[in-house]
Amino acid sequence: MRALLTGFEPFGGDKINPSELVVKRISGEKIVDISGLEIYTAVLPVSFRRAGVLLKNLLDDLRPDIYIGLGQWAGISYVTLERIGVNIKDARTPDNDGEQPIDEPIDPDGPVAYFTTLPKRAIVKRLRETGIPSAISNTAGTFLCNYVIYLSLHHSALKGYPKRAGFMHLPLLPEQAAHRRSDWPGIAPSMSLDTMVKAVEIALKTTIELFDKSDEKTPI
Repeated sequence: MRALLTGFEPFGGDKINPSELVVKRISGEKIVDISGLEIYTAVLPVSFRRAGVLLKNLLDDLRPDIYIGLGQWAGISYVTLERIGVNIKDARTPDNDGEQPIDEPIDPDGPVAYFTTLPKRAIVKRLRETGIPSAISNTAGTFLCNYVIYLSLHHSALKGYPKRAGFMHLPLLPEQAAHRRSDWPGIAPSMSLDTMVKAVEIALKTTIELFDKSDEKTPI
């Protein structure tokens, strides 16, 4: 079985991005208890123009069974499993190329939205059992994270791979939160890199275990 993990480069004035560091850490480690799994990783540019081309090329070249995208969400204190990708580009701030699409479809001929196909409830349940705070999120925004969610699922619908695809948002790292102004009293929420890596490994293991099964329908 083959899995592709992607993160993003820093953006918005940050010098680091936790999603980039997580995929780089995982690319250099052997994940125990997943024999026969080939893991490929890549760091995507925070660019609507370039990220889509790179992701499509990776999916076509690798034909992964599983795709998990990772991104930074400043302000959350937990890991999210995103439920949906919507067919819209609406950037509150410019991307790293200075481009700022407003109310533009990702694919004018594509459906309005796709539901992600990772076993979200099972992953969240196992993360919580491990002591990692996690929840299902019903919106990934309308910036680059939503963009790659939609593209990966559209690719799956058109070409049949990846069979399982989805996205996880990650909190800030402590070193980011230490220097970031917060909209509330105190310090912005954060999570250690080790915990984030462990969360992604659990997501991979759970997805492989439930690869040919439907997601759990019981409340978390």
